[in-house]
Amino acid sequence: MKIAVYPGSFDPITKGHLDILKTGAEIFDKVIIAVARNSEKKGFLPVEERVKLIRESVKDIENVETDSFEGLTIEYAKKKGAKVLIRGLRAVSDFEYELQLSQANSAMCEDIKTVFLTTKPKYNFISSSTIKEIYINGGDISKFVPDAVYNYLMEKK
Repeated sequence: MKIAVYPGSFDPITKGHLDILKTGAEIFDKVIIAVARNSEKKGFLPVEERVKLIRESVKDIENVETDSFEGLTIEYAKKKGAKVLIRGLRAVSDFEYELQLSQANSAMCEDIKTVFLTTKPKYNFISSSTIKEIYINGGDISKFVPDAVYNYLMEKK
């Protein structure tokens, strides 16, 4: 079974993230979308809420599992038996950072490969940071996030 890990902060998850995830789920037998837990950073949404919202957003994709982790992504992937890390690219500007991350992971574990997947053009500009900015300033985020995230944030207002 080919297992892939799609790591990130997903704070919050966007339709662009889901687009990458769906593509990954078509390619791999199992995809684990893994929310990175960083105890030194305060996120916009608590990790537990992110995991819950992701689970709700991906419930119709059979071969997707949602989890959270702390520490090195490559160590988490090893524990899960993954052979692939999925990284999303929105634009060329994402590539340099993602390439460096991929090379660092490869230096730590040559057996785990990184696959770069791109979003549909209609999601290229969407980032969690952009969503937060629009939301905090009272803008409509309904086109950019899954219904579960939208409903959760509207209840918080």
